[in-house]
Amino acid sequence: MHASKGDRLIVHGRTAGQQDHVVEIIEVLGPEGTPPYRVRAEDGHETIMSPGPDSVIDHRKAGETA
Repeated sequence: MHASKGDRLIVHGRTAGQQDHVVEIIEVLGPEGTPPYRVRAEDGHETIMSPGPDSVIDHRKAGETA
């Protein structure tokens, strides 16, 4: 998994009916774009994450559309 500052990290819900959790990567702490990442949720909460296999990187920057 490789990411850059500004990418979005999407953590898929693990059970039926659970929504995906989307956060913005604000800092890459690992070498060459690898985890861990400092992330910010829509509500402003920040944390450090090492995403698991239920996560994907969306390389579109915040505000961009497909």
